[in-house]
Amino acid sequence: MFHLYDFLIYCFITAYTPGANNLLSMSNAIRLGFRRSVRFNFGILAGFAVVMSVCTAFSATLYSFLPKVKMVMQILGAAYMLYLAWKVWKSSADLNNDGGKEASFLSGMILQFANPKIYIYAITAMTLYILPVYHSIGSMIIFTIILTLIGASGSFIWALFGAAFCKVLSKHTKVVNLVMALLLVYCAIALFL
Repeated sequence: MFHLYDFLIYCFITAYTPGANNLLSMSNAIRLGFRRSVRFNFGILAGFAVVMSVCTAFSATLYSFLPKVKMVMQILGAAYMLYLAWKVWKSSADLNNDGGKEASFLSGMILQFANPKIYIYAITAMTLYILPVYHSIGSMIIFTIILTLIGASGSFIWALFGAAFCKVLSKHTKVVNLVMALLLVYCAIALFL
């Protein structure tokens, strides 16, 4: 049975928690404005689609050839979610490090190939939520698109709200981080229910 709520909680928390995409998108929007940072975000979307497609193919192949990998992936996925929960709970609100990056399409796209959060997001979502229930190529394509859009949406949202979102996070960092961390712990436990 497909656990839609658990799947969506995992996807949105992973997409909207601080990471390279979100922090650089916010930094670029603060520095350049939203309109001038959009190219970078479209680059993120394009790179995300490529990485997500490769990870989907990898996960589906691994899952079909090694059925016993499910339990290993559940344990690794739950461990990753618990680690992510810990990091979210302990994270700070320091969002102003732009690293001198230019807000270009190509820099946003290339970033995806060096971003481990995306690989883990893709493989965890595919092996723990999607592949146990859906097996057709059509469903893999649909879920790849869904995962790409949800995953890349975080960078657009962080860029859109820019400095305003940064101010809210810095005022309520502990509460926001605690709620996100607890939701990730719930997702990790729900993998075994």
